[in-house]
Amino acid sequence: MSQTNTELKQSVAKTEKAAFDLFQFLYKYGTIITIFVLIAIFSIANPSFMSTGNIINILRSISIVTIIAIGLTISLSVGGFDLSIGSTASVANAVVMSMFIWHGQSTIVAIIAAIIAALAVGALNSFLIVKIKIPDMLLTLAMMFIIQGVALTYTRGASLSENMIMPDGSYATGKITGSFEKLGQIPWIIIIMLVVVVLVHIFLTYTKHGRYMYVIGGNEEAARLSGIAVNKYKVFAYLLSATFAAVGGIVLASRIMTAEINAGGPYLMDAVAAAFIGLSVLGAGKPNAFGTFIGAVLIGILANGLVMMSVPYYAMDIVKGTVLALALALTYYKKK
Repeated sequence: MSQTNTELKQSVAKTEKAAFDLFQFLYKYGTIITIFVLIAIFSIANPSFMSTGNIINILRSISIVTIIAIGLTISLSVGGFDLSIGSTASVANAVVMSMFIWHGQSTIVAIIAAIIAALAVGALNSFLIVKIKIPDMLLTLAMMFIIQGVALTYTRGASLSENMIMPDGSYATGKITGSFEKLGQIPWIIIIMLVVVVLVHIFLTYTKHGRYMYVIGGNEEAARLSGIAVNKYKVFAYLLSATFAAVGGIVLASRIMTAEINAGGPYLMDAVAAAFIGLSVLGAGKPNAFGTFIGAVLIGILANGLVMMSVPYYAMDIVKGTVLALALALTYYKKK
């Protein structure tokens, strides 16, 4: 009888180990496998899906999302969560275009002005989170609405474009420079995205500052007891988050050549999805630039493939929300 019980326990243990190994495999490679499965399905449904032109189109379509999501990834690395990135991108988008159209400034001045505006947002976020101790998710949610209101006030609720009608009835005389226009075109928009991903990956993975940020995100109190300047790194993370949101807004302005109302808002959900999907890529278990890029690729392939299959645009958010829910389920089940 005792031998039978022992054999039964061993059998159960083997079964549990097999199930655990399968889960580990899916946790590490599930996102990448999903990408290949989707590519196969969409290629069968439409042979032009894997054409060079469409691949470039997918990369271009995810460039802005990836850049903004990289900023979110940095805030996640210190255990934060910046929900104001979409609105920050909107502010940068409005400021950079206004510098050209309203004030006739050069490309460098316009870009610097947009980044300074975004850094002001990041500084305010970090001050209220680090010094006033407001929970990051609640604070950045409030800031999301405040910043969007600031952007609307700044533009007077209008889209900014060349030759627009000014409040006094005259026409804007400023012109967008040719050098700025190129930023949103192929191949520059893709190159900018890849450079951002590589630089942040190197920073978070191979520098002591990146490792310190991961330590803070893992256990803030332990990091503080270890002598790490926790507050300094959290401030730095939110400033970087705002900076990359600004870069995304600037590239968006170059791509569409206008500053639309709430231009960065629609990118928030995709950026959050990409960052959280990236947590499990190759079993990283933590925010990382490469995983965020893979998450953005997955979202881009889904969106592009569904469009090619004539799925209605209003169903896209259902698919994206489902993907995000599955990514969160996988991530938090792993943490149990």
